[in-house]
Amino acid sequence: MFETLKPAPGDKILALIAAYREDTRPDKIDLGVGVYRDDKGATPVLRAVKEAEKRLWIEQDSKAYLGLLGDVGFNEAMVGLLFGATTVTERVRAVQAPGGSGALRILGELIARANKDATVWLSDPTWPNHGPVMINAGLKTKTYPYFDAASASVRFDAMVEALKQAGPGDVVLLHGCCHNPTGANLTIDQWQVLADLAVERGFLPFIDIAYQGFGDGLEEDAAGLRLMAGRVPEMLVAASCSKNFGLYRDRVGCAMLMGASAEQANASLSQLTSVTRGSYSMPPDHGAAAVRMILTDPALKAAWCKELDEMRNRMLSLRQGLADALRRGSNSDKYDFVAEHRGMFSLMGTTSDQVRRLREEFGIYMVDDGRINIAGLPEDRVEYFAKALLKVCGD
Repeated sequence: MFETLKPAPGDKILALIAAYREDTRPDKIDLGVGVYRDDKGATPVLRAVKEAEKRLWIEQDSKAYLGLLGDVGFNEAMVGLLFGATTVTERVRAVQAPGGSGALRILGELIARANKDATVWLSDPTWPNHGPVMINAGLKTKTYPYFDAASASVRFDAMVEALKQAGPGDVVLLHGCCHNPTGANLTIDQWQVLADLAVERGFLPFIDIAYQGFGDGLEEDAAGLRLMAGRVPEMLVAASCSKNFGLYRDRVGCAMLMGASAEQANASLSQLTSVTRGSYSMPPDHGAAAVRMILTDPALKAAWCKELDEMRNRMLSLRQGLADALRRGSNSDKYDFVAEHRGMFSLMGTTSDQVRRLREEFGIYMVDDGRINIAGLPEDRVEYFAKALLKVCGD
């Protein structure tokens, strides 16, 4: 049977990880892998998570299955974190999922059950796994304009014009905050325009929010999602705890659906749990249990919020420092967008050849499309990176 299979195309980021690992230069810099790093270059276990895990080790008295929904307390806490204290939560249902990717996939399969001919609209550019996840769920995809490389800003007018072609049966996937890979976010006024357009055209908003708290704050980063939820009858949300809780390898995510009524939400939830049963059945428990403990314990939540503030402020400081260094080196405002963007990523406008030169000549590793992970840049290497970037770009 397997003789019919051909090798699958290699993952470029995984290949980048391998190349970085094999590089023996002591001053190399990894700006490619999408994980948060502290000022020592480590991806730490958060102090609040450590404390929750200690309590979990003491208090947990069984490893029996929790059921298809996973940790119900986790689901409720995540709905509160994303949607806030709004009445729409009466129409929101949630299941624990294996990471944000798992949440995207099971919601994609739910869409396919509801409408096998549905099309999912993705931003151009978007996270590289969005397309494969939706396609593997049996869905068609289209793209809408999002990022203008020349101005390093959102092509909002073009985005709206494209989405005027979407209608009932279409799904529009939006980044809740900290757009990956561009770092260019929608304003709250633009969210309002999109919410009005969703009501007018009848398409289903699908919000992927993987970086809540990494942009402007927990509440601020959820503002667009909450505005949309207050306007549309139905919505899907895929949330990840990988970044803001640092639970990358524990695969903690939440898939949420908002129905037009509580009855429709309940029916949709039964279909969603049917999807999970036929896929991975039960989600992993440990990381979600730690998140539930953090979000439901005032002292632990306060400690987590403090750590989250520290991570966000470090990235904002790095953004400003890099923008300042690039302004000094280029004597222009060409790179000021770095300070204006939010989250872990920005597109630097480099060509694949320039990326290759940065890697070969300076030991700086980044994705071919020019995306850099701001959090991977050590504070004491900001000037080095700025000078290298300007040299290969001829600025």
